[in-house]
Amino acid sequence: MDFTINFGQRPIENGDLLLSEPYMKDRNFERAVILICEHDEQKGSFGLILNKPSMVTIEEVESRLAIDSPIYVGGPVEQDTLHYIHKFKDITNAVPLKDGIYWGGDYEEIQELNTNGILNESNCRFFMGYAGWENQQLRGELKEDSWVVSNARLNHILDEPVDEIWKNTLIEMGGKYKVFANAAKNIRMN
Repeated sequence: MDFTINFGQRPIENGDLLLSEPYMKDRNFERAVILICEHDEQKGSFGLILNKPSMVTIEEVESRLAIDSPIYVGGPVEQDTLHYIHKFKDITNAVPLKDGIYWGGDYEEIQELNTNGILNESNCRFFMGYAGWENQQLRGELKEDSWVVSNARLNHILDEPVDEIWKNTLIEMGGKYKVFANAAKNIRMN
């Protein structure tokens, strides 16, 4: 049986969210919400999965950061790399996404914020690895209705419980998306 859902898509922009369709077969992306940090039809796309905390804390991975919060699995690509999003507009070379959320920037400045006791999970989130697509690859996945593109507000994503981001974003989108927010994880349970 084919359980694909025709979502009808809009173009992707930096700062958009990609939400996996309810019955994504790839476990890396099961009910995933991906923040698109960089999108270029010719060069490819880069994003971070927002709702997949790992079993390790940031401090266990990076001893120079004393933050007792989980590090997130940003995606299946290069899981030995560290990435971060934050709410600090003055970090040198930070890339503005939208709604006061920034990607990357000077790591020493992030460490300094940590040393000064300013860094916490509600203003900065760290990721190991990322989700990546080669040129045109994401377009093909969108045509297959593997993803829903959302331009939802980002100002709440660091405050919202991670296990609710997928569902709440679909509800916020309204209409047919609101229906999918309540889809059972196992299609046989519907």
